[in-house]
Amino acid sequence: MTTRRTAKAPSLLTAFVLHRYDWSESSLILDVFTREQGRLVVAAKGAKRPYSQLRSVLLPFQRLHLSLGRTPKSGTADAQHADAPTREVQTLRSADWAGGAAMLTGAALFSGFYLNELLMKLLARQDAHPLLFDAYAQTLPALGGGDDTQVQAALRAFEVTLLQQLGVLPDLSLVTLTLDTVDPDVRYALRPEAGVTVAQADDASVSGAMLVGMQAALMHGSVRALQQSCASALPEWRGLLRGLLHYHLGSSVLRTRQVMLGLQSLAPLPSAAVAGQLGPDPRPS
Repeated sequence: MTTRRTAKAPSLLTAFVLHRYDWSESSLILDVFTREQGRLVVAAKGAKRPYSQLRSVLLPFQRLHLSLGRTPKSGTADAQHADAPTREVQTLRSADWAGGAAMLTGAALFSGFYLNELLMKLLARQDAHPLLFDAYAQTLPALGGGDDTQVQAALRAFEVTLLQQLGVLPDLSLVTLTLDTVDPDVRYALRPEAGVTVAQADDASVSGAMLVGMQAALMHGSVRALQQSCASALPEWRGLLRGLLHYHLGSSVLRTRQVMLGLQSLAPLPSAAVAGQLGPDPRPS
């Protein structure tokens, strides 16, 4: 009789902190994005204590190595007596800085939190997306560069990657309903339920040549190539991707962009510029 061995979870996870919530006077609940297991909810016990080593480690936009405790197995007494949300929470055993870029500051912080909010709203828990994790890690340094075109191109490239990894982005080199090859000289729209279609007069659209170039960059798997494709037609890609993100976010409110629009009255020019980079409006229409 052969025995089936179950794969063990890796002892160390590579992760970024997406969000942190207070949990009791001394502890935190973390929403983390790991390369190996996707989004996880983690309890960091004692992390708020003054002398805890975790205080200076559990920061957003910093690559970390995490060691987690086991979750209760379904059917066990611990799992049966736990509340449903608690069953998903794993205990943090240790966390160490894994190197990487410097902390984001200023306007770049809002761009980074925008990415985090997209991941939290669109990614299911415990669903690994290693390629998306790598794209996120490569996007963060571009947000702090100070060049507006570079930042917007990095944001749009990440949005494209996110939609592709979620499985909701069609093949951009084909007209979705007919599977005809797109014409480089024709303008096309991206519709959530119909994919690539010939654009109508009022549609946000890009040329077929732009779609083919973006599909080639996606197939190549290079974040830099995606950023270059977006940079060549930033207003057009922003319009296309905004519609797709609105649809898949449903009625969700993007708090990051709300905050930036709220600050616009205090610092009109910088706030307006950054808010314009952050994709969907606060309430999708």
